[in-house]
Amino acid sequence: MIRDAITDLAALVPGLAGRRLLVLGDLTLDEYLYGKATRLSREAPIPVLELRRREVILGGAANPARNIVALGSQAMLVGIIGADPEGAQLHELVEAHAIDGTGLLTSATRPTTRKTRILADEAPRLPQQVARLDRLDRIPLHAEEEAQVLALLEQAIPHHDAVICSDYQLGLLTPRIVGQVRSLCEAHGTTFCVDAQGNSHYYAGADLFRCNNREAEAALGYALGTESDFARGLHQLRISLGAKLVIVTRGPDGLALEGEGLAYHHIPAARVSEVYDTTGAGDTFIAVATLALSAGYPPLAMAQLANTAAALVVRRYGNAVVTPDELRNALGSAA
Repeated sequence: MIRDAITDLAALVPGLAGRRLLVLGDLTLDEYLYGKATRLSREAPIPVLELRRREVILGGAANPARNIVALGSQAMLVGIIGADPEGAQLHELVEAHAIDGTGLLTSATRPTTRKTRILADEAPRLPQQVARLDRLDRIPLHAEEEAQVLALLEQAIPHHDAVICSDYQLGLLTPRIVGQVRSLCEAHGTTFCVDAQGNSHYYAGADLFRCNNREAEAALGYALGTESDFARGLHQLRISLGAKLVIVTRGPDGLALEGEGLAYHHIPAARVSEVYDTTGAGDTFIAVATLALSAGYPPLAMAQLANTAAALVVRRYGNAVVTPDELRNALGSAA
């Protein structure tokens, strides 16, 4: 196992606490509707579910913020919510999780993004997702809303150790906003990290750019199959972005990374549990990776920490967070 000349990764976990991070991105209210399948519908070949319970949790850019707070650091969340009940509920959840919500701006023209998952829940089996319904708006911000975000960032970024741009392609992260983030981070020595589902060209000059396998292939225009494909692709992506470090997460195959002065590495997936649900694993990864970089940890140690944290959250259903004790214990058992 690659350890970056550090033999005790568990000893690095306390250093993830006490940081101040700003998370900028597309916010989501994740709704889970659990029902018991009683029969097949006469209208279509689908099960009829009787609703048993409903859960709502923070999703999108709010999920990295949850993970940051769970690890003992502070998170300020900057994003847009609608003037609707979902926006009010999202705001309440942000406060309940001790996230700084002063950067939440309310739009009169766009709804709060809500992703509703419908699940058949038949104990003792794990819930099975039947369908998902998304309510969202992908239109870029209006000029007035963009100006509000720019003004807020100018005030907030100088007081933070790092910024995460969490881009779910829902219109918040415009070229102008991303350009301002980059300029402010450069001016104030703030670590600039990105987790993007597209528009990779927006994020030139990032300290860390993370995407998954599919997103990397879309950015590069060709498939990544072999290790030589990944090595070529990561180098091309890093050079084209001018990024200091590029990581492509590969699901069960772990991750690949390349950086300035750091040759290509493939790190296998951390085997700490069975995989139940991969939702939110990337959010946990970018949260831990950014905390580690802002704490001054070297890239390979950062990647191992984030890799293990992401492996921990996939053993729970829905967006989840990792605690310092869980991460420390998992790293200790993997030593």
